[in-house]
This record gives sequence, structure tokens and C-alpha cells, in this order.
Amino acid sequence: MVMDVLIVGAGPTGLTLAIDLARRGVEALVVERDAGLFPGSRGKGLQPRTQEVFDDLGVLEAIRAAGGPYPARMIWRDGERLGEERMFDAIEADAGTPYTEPLMVAQWRTQEVLYARLAELGGNVAFGRAATGLEQDADGVTVRFADGTTARARYVVAADGGRSAVRRALGVGMTGESVDPAPCLVADVRLTGLERTHWHTFTRSDGTVVALCPLAGTDDFQLQARLAEGRAPDLSLEGVRELVAAHTYLDAEDVTELRWASDFRPRTGLADRFRMGRVLLAGDAAHLHSPAGGQGLNTSVQDAYNLGWKLGAVLRGEAPKTLLGTYEEERRANAAAMLDLSTAVHRGEVRRGKATVQLGLGYRKSSLSVETRTNPTGIRAGDRAPDGTVTGVRLFDAFRGPHWTLLGATTSAVGVRALPAAPESYGPGVFLIRPDGYVGWAGDSFDGVEAYLAEVGV
Repeated sequence: MVMDVLIVGAGPTGLTLAIDLARRGVEALVVERDAGLFPGSRGKGLQPRTQEVFDDLGVLEAIRAAGGPYPARMIWRDGERLGEERMFDAIEADAGTPYTEPLMVAQWRTQEVLYARLAELGGNVAFGRAATGLEQDADGVTVRFADGTTARARYVVAADGGRSAVRRALGVGMTGESVDPAPCLVADVRLTGLERTHWHTFTRSDGTVVALCPLAGTDDFQLQARLAEGRAPDLSLEGVRELVAAHTYLDAEDVTELRWASDFRPRTGLADRFRMGRVLLAGDAAHLHSPAGGQGLNTSVQDAYNLGWKLGAVLRGEAPKTLLGTYEEERRANAAAMLDLSTAVHRGEVRRGKATVQLGLGYRKSSLSVETRTNPTGIRAGDRAPDGTVTGVRLFDAFRGPHWTLLGATTSAVGVRALPAAPESYGPGVFLIRPDGYVGWAGDSFDGVEAYLAEVGV
């Protein structure tokens, strides 16, 4: 049996891609080496652009119910309360940007929501299947598993994290740098004696930082610690208790439970390639970020969102295989920019706010972005398509689904929904919106739309 797509890894990247493929009628199986979903809170920040993606995929309401807003940060220095500060620079909402504040959702809760949505669409995850190697030919890819079994698919997507077994099997390198030489620890804990209205950050003059953030939608706190160089993180309950007692006003016994813990050293990494033949890399398998600024999980989700419609079009025979080449073209450049941003946030060079919400990201330089207007103003080909209202129809409602959307003209093309105009904020012209919410083509009139659609396989 040969399936359409085998997705290796059931994290946010793999689950998002599986959802997008399922709603397109593409046969995909997700395989996960662990016995269940990831249990920790690690990637807890969902940027506004990711919230728009989740709106389209039909999970935003459940995601919002699973989390909440970020609290202000309360700063402590050498045991003294210094005051509070906002985590993010405020961004004003308008008709085109309904979501402007990052949302805090523990990663394990995000994955539960995505997993439930995938099951609702008839998708499946096979747990306890660790990929160990693969071979590919002109027709497909055979993946080997640790239990001695194999699976055959027309395409394979590696979404199996920073230590990706698939990337290593392909021999694709990853280039990066250390962001911070200090060892770090992140953990989910239950504790008493600390109010949940602030993200408490305890700093010392020697550079040690211990932060306790109340995880919205749970009874837990996320513990983050930057330790002195040379100190090895202790991931045991006793070690965490000692750390908290030494750096906060809490006693060791106030930490009542350790639910999950991990250590790391902040670094960056960018895969040399995002595609090799019929195998594509996405998420942490393709790029590694410092956790500062909340860019990693969000960039990963958008990898999947970019890839889903392209794989669907190629597998249905609607688009040439060359369309998949635009995945690396668009997403590798985007990931490189996000790596620079997350590193700058980590080093205190950039504030969290307009730069980190990812609403300004786009693909103007992509070969898929065709701008034919003589003097374009407002939104251009390659830009994110803002929300708005046309003849009583909200654009994000019109965009929702696997189709394209044409603003400012009519068409009989299958798979394209048309509205008679674009909002004034777009500027004058006709706009063709891709399934992932970016402007693919823009022109002064309808002329050229059909040729573009034929080229991309609609």
C-alpha cells in the first residue's frame, strides 16, 4: 500500500499539516516515535498570524478556550521587587488585523486541540513508531522504523524535531550558532505561595534568571531558568525545588509537583535544504530558534500551512511538481529571517511587539507572487491578505477553507470563490488570494488571472 503523504512527527507542525491535508482529501498518516503526544508546555506563545491560521483550520475557538492572555512581568532583583512591565508592545487592532495580542497556550494543550481536530476530519496518528531511515526513488519513499516495519508514501514530510532522524538519514546539514553559552532549564511545576496575576522573573547580578509563569488554562507554572555557566541543570523534583528556593522567596516545599522538565542551551540552526526529492523538512527539523520572542512553534506551523495546499494540488494532479519547489524558496528565507529576529530578542536588541507577531511576513520575492499593476499601492502580491468586509461578508470567513479567493472580479474557475471588490485598505486593483492567506496575483483588471491560475494548477 502506498499512501499519499507520510508525516514523521506529531508535534504542532505535523498535526497542522495533517489537518490541512485531511480537509483537502489527501491520504496522510502521522507517525510519532513516542507513545503519546508531547507532555510539556515548551512552545506556549501563539502569535496573531498563527491565530489566523488556526481560524482557517477551524480550531481557533478551541485554542482560545485552552489558554488565555499573557500577564505582565513582575521583575525581582536580588530579592527586591522592582515593578512590572508589559511583555509586549501594544498593537492596535483594526478591520484588517483582528488578532494583535499573542495568546498563551501550553504546547501540550495546543497539540491536544490539533489532534482532536485531525480525528474529527478522519485523520490518524500512529504512536510508538520511530523512523530510522529511508530510501526514495522516482515514484515514492520507503521509510524504515525501529520495529523492523516499513511504510511507503509518495511524499514524506520530516516534522520530527531538532534531532530529526529523517534529516540525518538524508544527510542534510544544519548550520547555526550558539545564542547564549549559559545552560537553561524549562519545566512545568505545581506550586503554592505565588500569585498567578504576573509572570514573576527573579534576576541576580551574576546573570542567573529564574522565571515562574502561570500557564493560562492550567493549574501549572512554567519554570524557566538561565543558570550560571558551568552549572549542570538538575531536572529532578529535588533539583527544581532547590533552584526555586535559592532564587525566589518561595520555600522548597512550595513546589508540590514536577510534571515535565527539559534542559537546553539556546542556539540557532537552519537546514541547508528544506527539500530533497520527495522528502521535505518542516518545523524544528528545518530550523531551530532561541525560545525568546515565541517564533519557533509559530514559524513551524506556518511551514505546514505553506506546504499543505501545495502538496494537495500536486497530489491531485492539478499542479506541476515544480510547485513544491516554491516551498523551500519561500519558507527557508522566512525561517532565516525569524532566526535573526528570535536571536535579537534573546539578546535584548528587539522588543516583543510589531516585529514578533508575524503579521508583516510575506513572500514578495517569491516566484509565485505576481504583481502586474503599473503603480501598486496598499497591499501587494506576496503580502498577507488582511481581514475586512465586502458586501457584508467578512474576508476571513470567505478565505476559510482550501480554496483560492478572488477579490474585485468574477470567475467561473473551479476552486475559486469570488467577491465583487476588495476593501479600501487593499488599494485599487484585483487580488487573487492563495489558500494560505497571501496575495498570489494582483492586477489592475481581471486580465492575467486565468493564466496565473493555470500556471499554479487551479
